Amino acid sequence: MTTSYSLKVADARFGGFVRLLFRWRASFYKLLYKELLVYLVLYFVLSATYRIVLNGRQREYFEDISLFCNKHTDLIPVAFLLGFYVSVVFTRWWQQYTCIPWPDRIAALIGCSVHGEDHRGRLIRRTLVRYVNLATLLIMRSISTAVYKRFPTMNHVVEAGFMMPSELKDYDQLDSPHNKFWLPLNWFCNLVTKCRKEGRVEDPYTFRALIEESNNIRGSLAMLYSYDWISVPLVYTQVVTVAVYTFFVSCLMGRQWLDPGKGYTGHEVDLYFPIFTVLQFLFYMGWLKVAEQLINPFGQDDDDFETNWCIDRNLQISYLAVDDLYMTNPALERDIYWNQPDPELPYTEASISNRNMTEPFLGSTFDMRLNVQNMEFTNLHTVAEEPEDKQESSEGLENAPGPTIVVSEGEDSGKKLHGRNLIVLIPKNTSQM
Repeated sequence: MTTSYSLKVADARFGGFVRLLFRWRASFYKLLYKELLVYLVLYFVLSATYRIVLNGRQREYFEDISLFCNKHTDLIPVAFLLGFYVSVVFTRWWQQYTCIPWPDRIAALIGCSVHGEDHRGRLIRRTLVRYVNLATLLIMRSISTAVYKRFPTMNHVVEAGFMMPSELKDYDQLDSPHNKFWLPLNWFCNLVTKCRKEGRVEDPYTFRALIEESNNIRGSLAMLYSYDWISVPLVYTQVVTVAVYTFFVSCLMGRQWLDPGKGYTGHEVDLYFPIFTVLQFLFYMGWLKVAEQLINPFGQDDDDFETNWCIDRNLQISYLAVDDLYMTNPALERDIYWNQPDPELPYTEASISNRNMTEPFLGSTFDMRLNVQNMEFTNLHTVAEEPEDKQESSEGLENAPGPTIVVSEGEDSGKKLHGRNLIVLIPKNTSQM
């Protein structure tokens, strides 16, 4: 079941995230404690061998190997490989969640557009939403281990009420080696077409909307199928895994505490517990475990998607929308703010401190201030400076260098473009335009 802690971090406060560290379920302690125990056992076995079992010459060999491993450990780009890998996996994880179809929109559309209060009308509406949920179930049992365990065969799907026995015969008779999750959506489109011919779907716009909604669901299911088929390249997963495990295997020797009397750099003190190596193990290995959980969210980990819950919820909501709530709504009554154009909503004692007492936000430019001189409108006819000699003919302007714009009054109106010079003549009597 997905672990939600949104309420715990609704408000930023002192030690907010620290309180989350004491949760066990879905924590990295639960994911890592076995690996950490194995790592510490191996570390202390090597440490005890160095301190107790080995003689002088053997200890020197051990120290040389330890210094060599510690020197070359940093050549493994663990942080870079893990960071990019987890980023790719996390993006993929969220995109898979957004592809899970919710039948709320299409169920509401069916409930308000497929008309008929008779038995056949009710049967059609319930069948349409059942086809949508059946297509989703067929995909879920193909990609989710939890759903497959619940519906291991098509007979279980029939027994659960998602498919009729006659429909199962048509499903089995369809000669196709591929996943047939799309077949119920084809039945959906064919049944909507019959409703259109019977007049239960009144206009072509509603008919088109129903077909488009079914195609959107088909596209989402196809994307889920594609995500299950096309995984993150195996070579990248292998490279990251090998890098992390190689790094910590080398740390078993390279992070051993050596005899301070030998004067090795970084070994001025002698400790028994590798504090910072353990922290590094928790960070890097925890990162790898995050990717391991997110790379396929349709399993049964603590943070995997609740696919069985989605199936149950969607079927119930679908039937309610098209059957129990068909053409029903509460009685129309005047609201309590009927004669109040600007109603003042109440606050409880617990929420009164959150009331916004400042001026309403109108936009960032409403705080700008301009000088009075800059706030006056400018007459467009005086933008261009008139030549000193007003008797100068317009022909002389044709040879003027650069793009010249002259706005003047004249008998004729229109535009004359001479090379790069634009001359605009505006008639004196603008009322005639």
